[in-house]
Amino acid sequence: MMFQYTYPRPAVTVDALVRGQRGGADYLVLIRRKNPPFENQWALPGGFVDMDETLEEAVVRELKEETGLVCKHLKQFKSYSAIDRDPRGRTISVVFSACLTDTPEIAGGDDAREARWFPVTELPALAFDHQQIVDEFLTTNQA
Repeated sequence: MMFQYTYPRPAVTVDALVRGQRGGADYLVLIRRKNPPFENQWALPGGFVDMDETLEEAVVRELKEETGLVCKHLKQFKSYSAIDRDPRGRTISVVFSACLTDTPEIAGGDDAREARWFPVTELPALAFDHQQIVDEFLTTNQA
């Protein structure tokens, strides 16, 4: 029997920041969300960590499910824990990053309606606090 903790706990999610290069320009992978909240808006690929997986396993799984991209060498970038960052409730996200030398084909899957590479200079409006995450990533990971 699993121990039952009597105090509320936050949910844990992972997000993937995948940067690629094409024609000398930097691109980021984004997905168009299929479900609320922020349905049809662009966001970083990611999702909730399952009870039987590590953070590293979760981000690899979510990236593959939502984009078809298999990227096993993601590294932790930063954690985000603002109390109101997710309208569904208290959620902490651990963000992982990878930098690729190309922009392989991707396609939306699972709860991503679409997946696309965007030039970092032409990003659409992003869901949740993902613009803040992208801005911090690009500031600290200049090409």
